[in-house]
Amino acid sequence: MKRGSTLMEGAFYQRHMFLCLNHRDNGEQACNNSGLAEEMFHVARKHAKALGIHGEKQVRVNRCGCLGRCSDGPVAVVYPDAVWYTYVDADDVREIVDSHLRDGLPVERLRI
Repeated sequence: MKRGSTLMEGAFYQRHMFLCLNHRDNGEQACNNSGLAEEMFHVARKHAKALGIHGEKQVRVNRCGCLGRCSDGPVAVVYPDAVWYTYVDADDVREIVDSHLRDGLPVERLRI
């Protein structure tokens, strides 16, 4: 881990990124209605692994169900920092992984 990162004592992961993959068939807004969120989950996880930062005592990228911010979607959140993001493409997701997960610096332009 680099700048801005200190492992919390007893923490299994330094940072944990959750990407909402909720889908609704009834037409209501949801993060993964278009399939983008599922694709971006794979981009984020693959990128974190390629950087060598995915794993115990480092970071983890996980899919999850509804995070309750459908109108801001697609959304992701990074804990323990409680920083919420929206994104539009793979470049945005890779930037979150590089800047926040690896370097500990939130990406202000993508925060919600």
